[in-house]
Amino acid sequence: MKKARLRSKVGAVAAAFAASAALLASATPAQAAEYNVTDNCDVAWINCSYGDLWLLYNSKDLAISGDRYVTSWAQFYGNVSDYWGTSQYQGSTLTTYRYVFNGNGSGAWQYVKNNAASVQNCAPADNYRVYYNSGYGGTSQYFAHNEPYGDCNLTNLISALKNNNASQHFA
Repeated sequence: MKKARLRSKVGAVAAAFAASAALLASATPAQAAEYNVTDNCDVAWINCSYGDLWLLYNSKDLAISGDRYVTSWAQFYGNVSDYWGTSQYQGSTLTTYRYVFNGNGSGAWQYVKNNAASVQNCAPADNYRVYYNSGYGGTSQYFAHNEPYGDCNLTNLISALKNNNASQHFA
């Protein structure tokens, strides 16, 4: 009698295991999509119209020749906790946007994180800080907004942040 109950329990466990395995085998695997963007306003879940803090690949002496940029840049608006990029699940798809410099000149299509040498703040009212670490940590440098009718403030990153920059925050 005890053997019969034991066999029926073992059979029930085996049936449950087989059903679980069948479900797992038929489940759709998660998808992944990755995109490169030069402006965090191009990220689907970030609500802004344009980036007003520009990170430039070269220092300011090498960034502009005459009246034109000869280096690549990326634009950002607001708080960016990691210049490596941002990810979010949309349904079963993990969508990742990587921040890269545009194809304008030197540094074209390089990742922004730890590759910028200068910053240009074109914001009419927003001040920013650029940080050494992701998540707004470590050494930082302050960048004031531009004055009304003034040019964007182009400034070299301090030596601690030049090619060692990972995040930005409103200041």
